[in-house]
Amino acid sequence: MQKPMIIGISGATSSGKSLLANTIVKELGSKKVVVISEDSYYKEYKDLSYEELIKINYDHPNSLDHELLCTHLRQLLNGETVQIPNYDFAKYARKSETREINGQHAIIVLEGVLVFVLPELRDLMNIRIFMDTPLDICLLRRVQRDILERGRTIESVLEQYHATVRPMYLQFIEPSKRYADIIVPRGGANRIAIDMIKAKMKERLNSF
Repeated sequence: MQKPMIIGISGATSSGKSLLANTIVKELGSKKVVVISEDSYYKEYKDLSYEELIKINYDHPNSLDHELLCTHLRQLLNGETVQIPNYDFAKYARKSETREINGQHAIIVLEGVLVFVLPELRDLMNIRIFMDTPLDICLLRRVQRDILERGRTIESVLEQYHATVRPMYLQFIEPSKRYADIIVPRGGANRIAIDMIKAKMKERLNSF
């Protein structure tokens, strides 16, 4: 049995990772391709108060359950079905419902800011793509997204950006760019990059 191909997409917050992944999947129009977001794997801290939860550095690798993510990816590679967590960013907790994904997909697209940081996660990927978008553009997108989609105030978004988002980018994410096979400038609307990656994925789909 042929194993799924795993394509990792990393880059700064709001660099266009999800846009690239979802655009390619939509244009391919195949049910054999699935997107998994690293954001689904934020750890739970059930014993902490809300005041304590908002003080956690969610931009550090330790805030994510990469062990569970690796386990799920290995299970998918073995053709098994997994239950992906569903994270509520407003409450800093996982929802009760999960997302079921079976192991019959030809391609798994894994997107997230820290997916290239851990060797055991990188080693599961067949192709690694880094979104090299200017940080000022990323910040503007982050402000808009967190206010509209995650119920944050502009003050809290900017405070978090300066306290953890930018420092963690410089410490962990930007150095992980060296592990990329493909570096995409100008974000997820880069048409040339989309077509190149899509062509590679079509080859895989045709041979699966």
